[in-house]
Amino acid sequence: MIVLIGGEKGGTGKTTIATNLAAMRALSGRDVLMIDTDPQGSANYWAQSRDEMDITPRVACVQKFGKGLPAEVKDLATRYEDIIIDAGGRDSVELRSAMVVAHKAYIPIQPSQFDIWTLNQMDELVETAKAFNPDLQAWVIISRSSTNPSVHESDDTVEILNDFTNLSLSPTGIKDRIAYRKAASSGLGVSELKPRDAKAVEEMETLYKEVFSDE
Repeated sequence: MIVLIGGEKGGTGKTTIATNLAAMRALSGRDVLMIDTDPQGSANYWAQSRDEMDITPRVACVQKFGKGLPAEVKDLATRYEDIIIDAGGRDSVELRSAMVVAHKAYIPIQPSQFDIWTLNQMDELVETAKAFNPDLQAWVIISRSSTNPSVHESDDTVEILNDFTNLSLSPTGIKDRIAYRKAASSGLGVSELKPRDAKAVEEMETLYKEVFSDE
């Protein structure tokens, strides 16, 4: 399966989601490849840290850029069971190209008006991609939301999502938890982090089951 984690807005936790899914997929015994199309290279640095610390299972990662991305992804898909693409937080050639070959796209946004404003553009990008990739399915994930139960900042976002034709709301939400940052700095997924943050693990396990429910 080819899964794209991307969007137009930066700082929404795309790399956190991509690296955690990749680690969990590798732990399940799958041969997974991460493709980092973000010039910042955060996912690639995470994978390198994992290699340097001899963390197993290994998660392979390559950086790919440019209009040739679809052909390269299709070629790599013949050698790996799953590919997870981490696209940068902007409307880029790489983001548009990845949509042409992905089976599923997940678009993390923070529950803020600034992030919501990007959804019109994302809805249009998915619609354009479907002309070449009609089976593409796209979901919006509310990410990095407050862990305070009294804060209901996600409510307006959920209502607004009903207005989009090509985007669905993921039932899974990802909170802004310290465990995700601790895991990332150690080349780990939260499911590998000690001590274990049960809530973070539950979030990622729920998302993992959602993403790979067809497998």
